[in-house]
Amino acid sequence: MGESVVAERTIGAPAAVVWALVSDVTRMCEFSPENVGCEWIKGSSGPEVGARFRGTNANGNKKWKTDSVVVDAEPGKSFGFVVKAGPISVARWDYRIDVIDDARCRVTETWNDHRGAVAAFISTRISGVTDRASHNRAGMEATLDRLAAAAEKTSA
Repeated sequence: MGESVVAERTIGAPAAVVWALVSDVTRMCEFSPENVGCEWIKGSSGPEVGARFRGTNANGNKKWKTDSVVVDAEPGKSFGFVVKAGPISVARWDYRIDVIDDARCRVTETWNDHRGAVAAFISTRISGVTDRASHNRAGMEATLDRLAAAAEKTSA
């Protein structure tokens, strides 16, 4: 489909603190309104390129799992992963962290849809989400707000 959504937020915490939170996928359920849990899999134990994790997501009474592989992990700067559902490529998620000063940074979260028409149709049935771009935009804004709250509390 090729859709993309971008959300940005300034966070009152150092880039290293924000990166540590966003790259710890086991904490993603604290920030994302759709994610209900993640675990490192296949021998992976932390954020490095090639590491794999499984995410569980929910929307109302719909629940589904996806597998992801980390494709970008530069401490304090960026974290990205590609999501698959079985053999089907679903999306790429990226977090870019730009330092403003020692106590603040700007986080840009980007979602790129990799689904074709058939995969999009199937995912609508699985997730119950008909407008994935709008749904993700709202979720990304909530995620960044919750991430900011956690990072700012950690830095206080």
